[in-house]
Amino acid sequence: MTRRSMTSVLLLLTVAAFLLSLMAGKVWIWPTSWAADNADGWIFLELRLPRAALGLCIGAVLGVSGAVMQGYLRNPLADPTVLGVSASAALGGVLAIFTGVNLLPFGLFGSAMIGASASILLLLAISRGGGPIGFILGGMVLSTLAGALTAFVISIAPNPFAVSEIINWLMGALTDRLMSDLWTALPFMALGTLLLLSTGRALDALTLGENGARSLGIDLLRLQWIIVLGVGLAVGASVAVSGVVGFVGLIVPHLIRGLYGEQPSQILLPSALGGAILTLTADSLVRLVPGPGEVRLGIAMAVLGAPFFLALLLRYRKRAA
Repeated sequence: MTRRSMTSVLLLLTVAAFLLSLMAGKVWIWPTSWAADNADGWIFLELRLPRAALGLCIGAVLGVSGAVMQGYLRNPLADPTVLGVSASAALGGVLAIFTGVNLLPFGLFGSAMIGASASILLLLAISRGGGPIGFILGGMVLSTLAGALTAFVISIAPNPFAVSEIINWLMGALTDRLMSDLWTALPFMALGTLLLLSTGRALDALTLGENGARSLGIDLLRLQWIIVLGVGLAVGASVAVSGVVGFVGLIVPHLIRGLYGEQPSQILLPSALGGAILTLTADSLVRLVPGPGEVRLGIAMAVLGAPFFLALLLRYRKRAA
């Protein structure tokens, strides 16, 4: 199958996952009721449509972010969650909730994006020259530190309502999101995604090493700042609107490489589509779990992603042995 055909299949699967997300739930809402002037029509317009649209955007953002980070770091284990970017964005959001900055226009989004961007800069600083293992260890340090600081902020929160709001947000979910949440997050995620998609040629050159990339005219400092800004905007905005939804950027690029090959520029757009498919499908399935409530999307992705990460880690350790 050609790459164009595979991309067409991914597009069809994305549409199918989006339609499933619009219909699935404790109460199924079929297309004939989407425009109805009754409870089903209201649920569709007010809850299902923004939830599905956010799932589509967030999955695409996380998928392409993981593909770009793996290409730039030349590390197949790189991912916003593994490297502490999502945790740092969450810390920024928690601080915004704790201090009341989230009540300001774009306060929560700005804090989360600053946290995500700062974490990438710190990661590059503390892991320089350490190779793939250095990046993973640096990311674990950042993730642990961000988690510890988040727990500290929760422990000193002034009232139980703030604690409840922070914890519910941290678990990661698309429940009860509105169209206003989508319109607030979309510009940041779109701009960040466009920046990340523009790095394809430079990432291809970087497969030859830094000296090889420079000889081809690639400005590595400019590339670094594009990635910092792109991931900061995209991942920061996605965390701000949904909480931490992990491992999408780890799982999807690996699956896509099996279809498209190792060239970084060829897997960026397919990774975005794959991320959207995975996130939409997972969010549909968590609604169908028996019981009055539903499993949080962030928890479901962690249960799926942690074994996947462990399997990859063992696989690459065997190769290095």
